[in-house]
Amino acid sequence: MPEETPTIHLLLVDDQPILRQGLRLLLQMEPGLHVAGEAGNGQEALQAYERLLPDVVLMDIRMPVLDGVAATQQMRQRWPDCKIIILTTFDDDAYVFEGLRAGALGYLLKDVSTQELATAIRTVNEGGALIEPSIARKVLAEFSRLPAAPRGEAPGGPEAPTERELEILRLAAQGLTNRQIAGELYLAEGTVKNYFSAVFQKLGVQDRTQAVLAAQQRGWI
Repeated sequence: MPEETPTIHLLLVDDQPILRQGLRLLLQMEPGLHVAGEAGNGQEALQAYERLLPDVVLMDIRMPVLDGVAATQQMRQRWPDCKIIILTTFDDDAYVFEGLRAGALGYLLKDVSTQELATAIRTVNEGGALIEPSIARKVLAEFSRLPAAPRGEAPGGPEAPTERELEILRLAAQGLTNRQIAGELYLAEGTVKNYFSAVFQKLGVQDRTQAVLAAQQRGWI
């Protein structure tokens, strides 16, 4: 018999109950997805995460008590390995960059299809990152305004990534998951995770998205 795909447990965070109910119904029709819990604001999300330890969190931005950006930041500080996708109606530049800086691994608008959302959830759960194309253009536009290192210049300093770490960052920038990177480089998936841990420490970041952004900003990849 084929090996059964593990179920991905989700936490839905949004201040609109009707939207949460709709998302729950749609996502639970997708194979391998299960909504483990819901929260109506960022504070409730922190409590629910501690209780449920879901695989992926879908986080709205504008909410009472504690907004999605602050909740994402606090969640990543308390549980560094948690995986959060911002799911919002807002594509304002400030929200985009605040959400990514807070540690979100995905940023999607609520008009995405259920299939696109399910794909994003699976990608992030496997260690990847996924950003709405229109949002990605904003990020790239922001990079174009940043000063880059001269082409061909090698990263300097004692904390610069090794060539292997840069190779892994380049593949991550293409959207490959840890498993896919391991396959490309003929490495164990655990080895790839160890490389990322070393890169995070060197760059002072918490996740793959921030590491790729930092490396691109420095002109390394």
